[in-house]
Amino acid sequence: MKVNELKLEIEKAWIQKNLWNIDDHINNIVIQVIDHLENGKIRVSYPLKNGDWVVNEWVKKAIIMYFSVRKMNVIELGPLEFYDKIPLKNKFQEKNIRVVPHAIARYGSYISPGVILMPSYVNIGSYIGEKTMIDTWATVGSCAQIGCRVHISGGVGIGGVLEPLQGNPVIIEDDVFIGSRCILVEGVLIKKGSVLGANVVLTASTKIFDITNNQPIEFKGFIPKYSVVIPGSYPKKFPSGIYYIPCAMIIGKRKESTNKKTSLNEALRTHNISI
Repeated sequence: MKVNELKLEIEKAWIQKNLWNIDDHINNIVIQVIDHLENGKIRVSYPLKNGDWVVNEWVKKAIIMYFSVRKMNVIELGPLEFYDKIPLKNKFQEKNIRVVPHAIARYGSYISPGVILMPSYVNIGSYIGEKTMIDTWATVGSCAQIGCRVHISGGVGIGGVLEPLQGNPVIIEDDVFIGSRCILVEGVLIKKGSVLGANVVLTASTKIFDITNNQPIEFKGFIPKYSVVIPGSYPKKFPSGIYYIPCAMIIGKRKESTNKKTSLNEALRTHNISI
């Protein structure tokens, strides 16, 4: 079935919740959508030529329906046993994906050739571009969109955004470096080539200050291209006194270089960034 036809069928089935668990046709439609996600034929979110991102709400609906139509099953991996609804990805050798034990990726996530998964977790609906590294104990939440040649360092938490349906997932564009123990949630967008130092926390309401000019520029939920970012804090007055609130600070720009590794190393040295 063509993608447009699948979309129409999902939209029709979405309002028939009483049939999700008993209608074989709905079950088959949902499984087809998840299979397309698995193979990278469709995405939860995709970029436009102008740099904006579009969310396919109907694909999110299909994922939510998948949790409903699937039955609980025992999954055995040698001596290990799991009990869940969603099967795990497999055939990594055929897909040219390096997977280090105990990395786990759920079926319905797309992982491109050349990706390296250290012991980590990748949830359903997520998309990971070519030659990206997901380092140890990093988590990629449901529907997160990760570009090509991205480095997700150890212990990074990338949140999942299944609901609200119209909400953007966490999006990390190409050639981005995310330092250790960063947390990115609530649909934040990291534009191409940016570098986040260790422990940067970004939510939809986190204030982001560009302090590279005479006057600061404030952003929320968005890191511009090639930004170099570190964690910071700013004072805020409360009835009991002045306290410091976490924020993120853009302290410089990474060069838009064809040699991405050289550009990254130079940015880390120049700004003394902990990764």
